Amino acid sequence: MSTPHVRRPTTQPPLSYLSSAAPWRALLYLLSGAGLGAVTLLVLGVLIGLGLLLSVIGVGVAMLVGSVLFSLPLAEIERRRLRLIEEPGTPAIPSPHVPVEEPGLQSWLTVRLREPSTWREFGYAVLLATLFLLIDLALLMLAVLLAATLVVPPWAAYRSGQPEALILTAIAVPAVPVALYGFGAVAALQARLARLLLHPAAREDEPDRDARVVELTRSRARLADAFETERHRIQRDLHDGAQQRLVALVMTLGLAELELKGTGQQESPQAVRRGAELVSRARGEAKDALTELRDLVHGIYPQVLTDRGLAAAVSEAAVRCPVPVRVELELPERLPRQIEAAAYFVVSEALTNVAKHSGARNAVVRGRRSEAGLEVTVRDDGVGGAALKAGSGLQGLADRAEVVGGRLALSSPPGGPTALTLEVPCPRSA
Repeated sequence: MSTPHVRRPTTQPPLSYLSSAAPWRALLYLLSGAGLGAVTLLVLGVLIGLGLLLSVIGVGVAMLVGSVLFSLPLAEIERRRLRLIEEPGTPAIPSPHVPVEEPGLQSWLTVRLREPSTWREFGYAVLLATLFLLIDLALLMLAVLLAATLVVPPWAAYRSGQPEALILTAIAVPAVPVALYGFGAVAALQARLARLLLHPAAREDEPDRDARVVELTRSRARLADAFETERHRIQRDLHDGAQQRLVALVMTLGLAELELKGTGQQESPQAVRRGAELVSRARGEAKDALTELRDLVHGIYPQVLTDRGLAAAVSEAAVRCPVPVRVELELPERLPRQIEAAAYFVVSEALTNVAKHSGARNAVVRGRRSEAGLEVTVRDDGVGGAALKAGSGLQGLADRAEVVGGRLALSSPPGGPTALTLEVPCPRSA
C-alpha cells in the first residue's frame, strides 16, 4: 500500500528537496523518535521486567497489562508526530479505538484489551523501542560526526596553520546531501510503518468497503420488496376498507332517497322515520370511511411530522399506542426531512411491535441531537426475545436506517427489557 501523505525524497528533484525544510523536518523526526524510543524502552523494560518477576502475584499481571496500555498514549503522540514528515494539508490520523459505552474501569479495560488496534499499537511501541531506536541513534551519531567534520577541521586549520586538515571537510561536504537524502528516506520508511500500524483503516477499508457494497445492495433489494409489499397493502386496505364503506354509503343513501321519495307521495310517518334512520346510518358510514382514510394517509406520511417535526409526531404516535408511553425527546431544532421520516417510522413501528408482541406495561422513547447526529431509543419492559432477522419488520427498519446512513441496534434478552436504538449521523451545520 502506498502512503502518498509522507514526504519521500526519492520523488522530488534533488535541489528542490535539499533547499526545502523537508530534510530538517526528517532529521527532527528521527531525533524526536530517538527520544521517545529511549523513554519507551525504559518504561516497557521496567513494566515488563517487574511484571515477569512478580507474575506470581496480582501486581505482576497488572504491570504487564500496564505495559500494553502504555502504548495507547504513546500511539496518540506518534500520530501527532507524523505531522513533522507528512505533506501539508494531510488530514490528521483519527484514533482507531471504538468508544466505550458502559462506564467503569473494568468495561474500559475489557474493550481496550480485546481491540486489535491496542495490540497493533503495542507492537509499534516495541518496534519503536528496539529497531527504530537503534537506527535513529546510528543516524544521529552520523549526523553529529558529519557536523563535527564540517566544523572541527577548519577550526583546527585556522588554529594550527595546517591546511591539510581541510581534506576531511572537503570529503564531508559532498557527503552531506547524500546523508540528508538518507535521513529523509529512513524517516519516510518509519512514518510509513507507523501509519500501517497506527492507522490500519487504510488497509482494512477494502474488504469493509466490499462488504458494505454487498450489504447495501441487499438492503436496497429488501427495501424494494418492502415498498412493493406496502403498495399492495395500501391497495388492499383501500379496496377492502374505505372502498367497501363508500359502496355501502352509496347504497344506504340510495335507499334513503327511495324512502324519502315515497314519503312525498304517501306522507307516511313510518317512511319518514325509516328515511331518517338510513340517513343517520349513512352519516356513520361516512365517518367510518373518513376515519379509515385518515388512518391510511397518516400511515403513509403524517401531516404533523411535516408541520411540527419529529417530537410532535412521536408524541402523537405515543398517544395512539395502547401501552402507556413516555416521550423524552431533546430536539431544539428541526432535522432534515429524510432523517425525520426515517426516525418517525422506526419509532412508530417499534411502538406497534410493543403493543402487539411485547406484553409490556410501559414504554419510553428517548432521543437527543448531539454534535455527531441523532440517537433515538425505544425501550419497553416486555418479555424480550425480539431479533433482527431476514423478512422481519425489524429488518425492514434496519434497511430504512441504512438508507439515511444510520444503523439500528437491538438489545432484547429473553425476559426483557427490549431496547431498539436508532443512530443517524446528522452533524450540526456550521
